[in-house]
Amino acid sequence: MARPTATDLRQLSDADVTEQIDGLRRELFELRFQQATRQLGNTHRFKESRLKLAQLLTVQSERKRSTAS
Repeated sequence: MARPTATDLRQLSDADVTEQIDGLRRELFELRFQQATRQLGNTHRFKESRLKLAQLLTVQSERKRSTAS
């Protein structure tokens, strides 16, 4: 699974960015729950989800800073 670039994420609408952030936070919660109950097989999904979440949060904060100034 190739990670999306920042350029690709900047082309998303504000609603799409917010929706994906919520989805990734939910996914991370479920991954933590699966890990705690020893049902998680693919531990690399943590890193992928965290990286994509960080990219989306960066894009969201850039947009907030650009509208505030």
